[in-house]
Amino acid sequence: MTKTARLEARITPDLQALLKRAAELDGRSVSDFIVSAVQEAAERRIEQAHVIRLSLEDQRAFVEAILDPPEPTAALRRAFQRHRELIESSK
Repeated sequence: MTKTARLEARITPDLQALLKRAAELDGRSVSDFIVSAVQEAAERRIEQAHVIRLSLEDQRAFVEAILDPPEPTAALRRAFQRHRELIESSK
């Protein structure tokens, strides 16, 4: 037997009527409709938080930077050196 949890929400009568109508159009109960819609929205939101979408121009710039990275700047070389020193001093 699958365990379930209960979720309650207070909504306006207008929203309740809207949900009921949408559920009827899908031939489902209001509960089934709401659970499905909420699940889809949650999955979409989680995907948005984990997936980086780049424009075509940004994709090209990203690939170019990986395939042909610029020379390290003086500040970056100093940061590398400081990192090496920190690692060596922690041994």
